[in-house]
Amino acid sequence: MMGLGKRISYGLRCFFSILLRGEIPQNIALEMVKTPSVVAATAHTAEPRAEEKPLEPFDRAIQMLALLQRDGRLIDFLTEDVAPYPDAQLGAAVRSVHESSRQVLERYVKLEPVIASDEDQPVTLEAGFDPASIKVIGNVTGKPPLRGLLRHRGWRATQVNLPSLPLGSGRSIVAPAEVEIL
Repeated sequence: MMGLGKRISYGLRCFFSILLRGEIPQNIALEMVKTPSVVAATAHTAEPRAEEKPLEPFDRAIQMLALLQRDGRLIDFLTEDVAPYPDAQLGAAVRSVHESSRQVLERYVKLEPVIASDEDQPVTLEAGFDPASIKVIGNVTGKPPLRGLLRHRGWRATQVNLPSLPLGSGRSIVAPAEVEIL
């Protein structure tokens, strides 16, 4: 069975890949198809009730986007053409979106740094480090241990507490259209 850390890593990679490119990374999709425990686990699950839709791979990613939109208006902000706005007005909008989106993350996803050290400080990567967790950049030569400066601590999800998903077609809705009746 796949470990929790690997599932979380895959989940986050899938979330951001779907968010940015609209697809699940091919290497993860292939591994999920080849993993016997995943096939065995799905073979022994009960058929969903008629009113329940089985979870699609993107359901939870859409849900996270919906939460960021609902509470932080993040999707509205990211899809808006901000070029015509003066920097002062844009800065004021960013503060609001930032604070609300940060609260969504704090409420639903517990994060911790991959490397708990200050950025721009020396670090040593020992043999066997996880390349999914640590991206080595710069003049990479030789074998571990590798010494360098920490440029970004990275983030790992340690806990995800998303609310229950809605039934029916609502799972694909990031934000419903709003119609005011006059």
